[in-house]
Order: sequence, then C-alpha cells, then structure tokens
Amino acid sequence: MHVRVINPNTTRAMTDLVGRSARAVAGPGVLVDAVQPTMGPASIESHYEEALAVPGLLEQVALGEAQGVDAYVVACFGDPGLDAARELARGPVLGIAQAGFHAAALVARRFSVVTTLSRTVPRAHELLDRYGFAAACAGVHACEIPVLELDDPTSGALERVTAACARAVERDGSDAVVLGCAGMAAFTGTIADAIGVPVVDGVAAATTLATALLRTGTRPSGRGELAPPPPKPVTGLLHPFQITPGASTTRPVLSAVPLR
Repeated sequence: MHVRVINPNTTRAMTDLVGRSARAVAGPGVLVDAVQPTMGPASIESHYEEALAVPGLLEQVALGEAQGVDAYVVACFGDPGLDAARELARGPVLGIAQAGFHAAALVARRFSVVTTLSRTVPRAHELLDRYGFAAACAGVHACEIPVLELDDPTSGALERVTAACARAVERDGSDAVVLGCAGMAAFTGTIADAIGVPVVDGVAAATTLATALLRTGTRPSGRGELAPPPPKPVTGLLHPFQITPGASTTRPVLSAVPLR
C-alpha cells in the first residue's frame, strides 16, 4: 500500500515535516513518501498562491499515477486542487481540512479551528460549509503566524499556537481543536496535553483515512463530476498537462510528466 503525501508548496522543511507526521500513523505495510512540486510558491496564504500551487500538485499526482501510488494526501489546509486531483487519480485523494473536520466530528460535538493568518479564515469557513461541517464548528481563529515561521524556533510558534487553541476552546466552548495548517503537525500532542481536549492534525487524519479506504477497498467512483477529464488541447506553458487522447477512462495520462 503506497500513500503519497503531497506538500503543495515548495518548502522542503514543510515536506519533511508532513512526511514524518504521516509515517507516524500509517501503520505496518504502508509505504509513505512525501513530495513537493517542482514549481510553485514557498507557502500558500492567498488565493493567488493557491492557484499557482495547483499545477505543481497535479504534476505530482500524475507522476504518482505513473509510479503506481495507491492514495494521496494533499497537505495544505486550503485543500488546493483537491477536485482536480481526484479527477486525475485512480485511488483516494484526501485533503487535510476535510479529513481534519471528519476526525474532529468523530470525537467531539463541537470543534474550533486555529489557523495561521486572518486572511485564511474565510477560506476555512468556505470549506466548512462546503463539506457540511459548518454547524459543528464553533469558531475559526487565526494565530497570526505566517506558515514559514511555524518551524522557526525563534518565532515562539508552539507557545503562540497553544495559547490560541486554549483561547478558542474557552471562547467557543468547543470540545476539540483542528489545527488549520500542515505546518502545525508537530505541535499536536503538546497542545492536546496543554489544553486538555483532542487536537486534530489533518495530515495524520488524512493519512489514516486514506489507508482505511484502501484496506476496505473503497475506491473513487469515477463517474459524474469527478470522472477523468476529457482529452483536449492545452497550449503554452501548460501543454505538458494535456490529457493524452485515447487514455484509459480510469487512468488519465498527461502528455509530458514529470516536468523536471
């Protein structure tokens, strides 16, 4: 069983972090690798950066399909490119926001979300509504720490995120917290011990759910909206992402991947 964790940004330290987090919960018989795009932003904290990250994410999914990867985790809390990746992959593709909400709802009646910057709060609300968890979420809060400062020991990130989680639980009256960034994955246990409620890391949740789907033989349907994309011309810089005519309806093939 091969699960690929894709960090949609191009920061190697973040890729290594999400890889460690996924391997810690994957269990025996599961190969987990963590990859990042060959192009894209260093972090994703805006709609613009999210859009720029999607081609690189799809590049890594297409490469994984050629290598026989069984399932994918999109390790960014905005779940960028999730639907597009699902059109391309044969196996499950899980976003860490969607997986994190599911996991929190299984252990708590109401949960809070603690994310990075205030500008990302509306995106979290959008995903909560889309995935059907708006009623279960008591509040979304920003700790105002940029993604790239989360692993900086001089930023005090752990203490600041812990304090934000504690405030969220008290203010919202919630029973659990979902961490709203893959870069917070290493903080989960420490924060849970400090605030006394379950703290959910979406990377761990998505990896666990992906392996569960594979073990139960639950595969994407490949019908309707998320059927493989139809072959058609793609021009310019994105030409390598063109679907090859005659590709299998269950395994689309890009015209030139990897883009290395």
